[in-house]
Amino acid sequence: MKKPYADASSALEGITFDGMTIMAGGFGLCGIPENLIAALRDSGVRNITAISNNAGVDGFGLGMLLNTRQIKKMISSYVGENKEFERQYLAKELELEFNPQGTLAERIRAGGAGIPAFYTKTGVGTLIAEGKEHKDFDGETYVMERGLVADISLVKAWKGDKEGNLIFRKTARNFNPMMATAGKITIAEVEELVEVGELDPDQIHTPGIFVQRIIQSKNLEKRIEQRTTRTRGE
Repeated sequence: MKKPYADASSALEGITFDGMTIMAGGFGLCGIPENLIAALRDSGVRNITAISNNAGVDGFGLGMLLNTRQIKKMISSYVGENKEFERQYLAKELELEFNPQGTLAERIRAGGAGIPAFYTKTGVGTLIAEGKEHKDFDGETYVMERGLVADISLVKAWKGDKEGNLIFRKTARNFNPMMATAGKITIAEVEELVEVGELDPDQIHTPGIFVQRIIQSKNLEKRIEQRTTRTRGE
């Protein structure tokens, strides 16, 4: 199987369809697959269910797909940086399945591990747990959560080889590694694409068996989500 592709558009060719479910890695704007998200926007595919820690910001990240009205539903844990998301949700133009952040991470990990459901105490007694199965263990009540899988997972890594072995860097390890395991097709974009054998096996976070396509990132912006500054001292 040929895994390296020339660019994000060609990596998405032939596998996108209206109504599909995607996962998009990253934490806030850190470690998001910028090139792949932009190519997904340009593909014109619609009615997407997007599973992501966040909804990007206005006009960047998944926010681009909100602006073009390509996302039908978000499965997320944090959406506080996107005014267009807020507008669409309050106007009932966008569906939202809200998750505690740890629950979302575990739902994705479970999906990638072939675990259809699990029980957690998080959310018991709140709106999150309404309509879900409850069960008592050792005198404590737990709520059942379903594992998550996606038609396509879009992930971003620091370095990868041509077999799809990936190394993530710092905060980009949030959500990206487990999403790589939970996609029926996983596409990785990497800052450095190297030959097979150049990565130290002990440093690999995601084995290439989970990755079907890989590209090298181009023209990354790496925006800062919340820029905090202070006056420089004299």
